[in-house]
Amino acid sequence: MSTSLHKVGIFGGSFNPIHVGHLALANYLCEFGGLDSVWFLVTPQNPLKRQDDLLDDCHRLELARMAIQDYAKFHVSDFEFSLPRPSYTIHTLQALKVAYPENEFHLIMGSDNWKVFNLWHHPQQLLAENRLIIYPRPGFPVDACGLPSQVRLVKAPLLDVSSTFIREGLRLGKDIRFFLPQAVYERIKQEKWYL
Repeated sequence: MSTSLHKVGIFGGSFNPIHVGHLALANYLCEFGGLDSVWFLVTPQNPLKRQDDLLDDCHRLELARMAIQDYAKFHVSDFEFSLPRPSYTIHTLQALKVAYPENEFHLIMGSDNWKVFNLWHHPQQLLAENRLIIYPRPGFPVDACGLPSQVRLVKAPLLDVSSTFIREGLRLGKDIRFFLPQAVYERIKQEKWYL
C-alpha cells in the first residue's frame, strides 16, 4: 500500500531578516492552506550581486532558526548553500525532489513575483514540472480564473510588512519589537545588526 507524499511548501528568500509577515503566511499555509509543513529556504548571497545591507548567510540562517522555535510544521533549510551559484529556482526544486523523494513540493510565491514570472529562469519548464502557491501582495491582484491548473491562489491575510521596512526601522532606532519574533529582535539588538 502506498503512502501519500508529505506536502511541503518551499518558501525561499533572503529573510534579511525574517519577520512576523513571513511567519504568519507560512502558519496560514500549514493550518488553512493544506500543507503539512513549510520549509524556509534561506538564499545565499549571490557573489555577483553585492548588497551592502545583506546580513551574512549564517546569521540570517541563525535568525530564521530562532524565529520558528518549537512549531513542528516549520523547517529552516540551507539547502541552496551547497548548490552551484547563482541558484535558480528550477534547479533548486529539481535537486530537492532528488534529495527528498518522499515529499511533494509546492513553491510559494507572492503575487508580485507571479506578475513577472515570465522573466524567471525557464518559467515554462518550472511551471510544467511544479506546483505553485500564490499569496496576495498589495497592489498585485491576480485573476484566479486565468491560472494554470498547477497554480493555486490562496486567500492568506494580507500583512504588508517587508524586510526593507524592518531594516529601515532598526537603522532609525525605532522600537519595532512587535514586527519580529522576540528572540530575533533581541539577537539583532544585541549584535547591533542593520544599524
